[in-house]
Amino acid sequence: MAMVGLFWIAEGDVYVGAKPSGLDPGVRLTPEGVVALGDGQSGIHPWEDVRALSVTDVPVKSFMRQVGAVRSLAVGTVVNLALPMVPGRVDEAPATMTVTVESGGRHELAAYVAAAVGYSPAETELSRALLSRLTEGAATMATTLAAMSEWGRSSGGGTPRGAERERLLREWAGGSGD
Repeated sequence: MAMVGLFWIAEGDVYVGAKPSGLDPGVRLTPEGVVALGDGQSGIHPWEDVRALSVTDVPVKSFMRQVGAVRSLAVGTVVNLALPMVPGRVDEAPATMTVTVESGGRHELAAYVAAAVGYSPAETELSRALLSRLTEGAATMATTLAAMSEWGRSSGGGTPRGAERERLLREWAGGSGD
């Protein structure tokens, strides 16, 4: 599994945000359409009906967000050591993004954020351009998703460094990959 921009690519599967587990919310991009996953938002929006695809509520990486993540990790570790089995204690759910699908109406879907400290501004904008590209037509969508899926199957499962993620996003969005 690897994160490239706002996308989580697990072998050949492409998700916006984190890959959901169980009834968690998520959005999967398939050759058939945009698939809403999780409790309260199941269904598919076929590509031929999708007019626009966008994402909002994206946490942007910043120094303060990184400090906050380290602080939360430290506090969580101390609490887990001091109170490991306290009844009624609930772990905090990850942040969510909103994926908007315009398909015979406006559908807002939730997807968990995969990046603990947020996404870089460059990766966020390139990811938004890529989402827009997916709505340009069947051939464009099919070749773009195929390229993303193929990369996921052949990448070895690790998340590449920032410069490589940006290069991949530019390539998939139809820009120069160099």
